[in-house]
Amino acid sequence: RPLPIESGQTISQPFVVALMIESLKLRRTDRVLDVGCGSGYAAAILACLVDQVYSIECIQTLATSAERRLQKLGYTNVHVRWGDGSQGWPEHAPYQAIVVAAAAHEVPHSLKEQMAVGARLIIPVGSNEQDQHLLRITRTSESGYHTEDLGAVRFVPLIGEEGW
Repeated sequence: RPLPIESGQTISQPFVVALMIESLKLRRTDRVLDVGCGSGYAAAILACLVDQVYSIECIQTLATSAERRLQKLGYTNVHVRWGDGSQGWPEHAPYQAIVVAAAAHEVPHSLKEQMAVGARLIIPVGSNEQDQHLLRITRTSESGYHTEDLGAVRFVPLIGEEGW
């Protein structure tokens, strides 16, 4: 089940985090964008699997505490920023993988633009909290994308300019 963290928020149930990370089909050399850092749990897992993790969180207190926690635990390849995750983190793009821990009503254009060709994006998408599907989007060319539905899920809304 979702687990409580600071600021009245939760992290996704660990099984769903594992499913999302596995669905990214990661390689050791990948640079990953993690949208919705929360406590830093997913970023810590990603840091063990890839070269660099850029994690963004819209709640400042969560971003600050996740950054401190990850540094204290010795994760040197995770970079945390407070900001609008729906806009991504363009300064470090392109990414080989992007994972989003909040649901959007549609896939944010900014995130698609920050994907390298061949990159995978895992994101919950739906018109409301009861009708969401986890999508894997693969960038097949400069203008082409392939979308796969990985099943029904329930996430908090993605807050930001290209979110809710």
